[in-house]
Amino acid sequence: TTERARGHLYGFHQLTGTADFELGDAVRLLREAGHEEQAARVEYEIVGRNVIPGHWTFQIIEAYNDTYYRPFAAMERDIVDELADGRDHLLEAALKTARRTSHHPDHTPTPTDT
Repeated sequence: TTERARGHLYGFHQLTGTADFELGDAVRLLREAGHEEQAARVEYEIVGRNVIPGHWTFQIIEAYNDTYYRPFAAMERDIVDELADGRDHLLEAALKTARRTSHHPDHTPTPTDT
């Protein structure tokens, strides 16, 4: 869930940046259509605007990474090392074992089996 939240922040960053570039196109089109006042308003008020006072979208991602994501990932790694001898994806491995067809060539028990 944390990885998905982080991914949504990256999506938010990219979508907001794309919207800003599209606003630049809208400003150009308004000017070409003779609507200088409206173009100037959009350009002055919205293009390049911070999404949160004093912050660009990449700064939100960096703050999330620094204050939540990296400590979360480090804690997870520590606990996996302590309780599972560093073995990742134990639940997924158990699910795969329960759902595979024994002796089927495309249903190997582990990814490295040949």
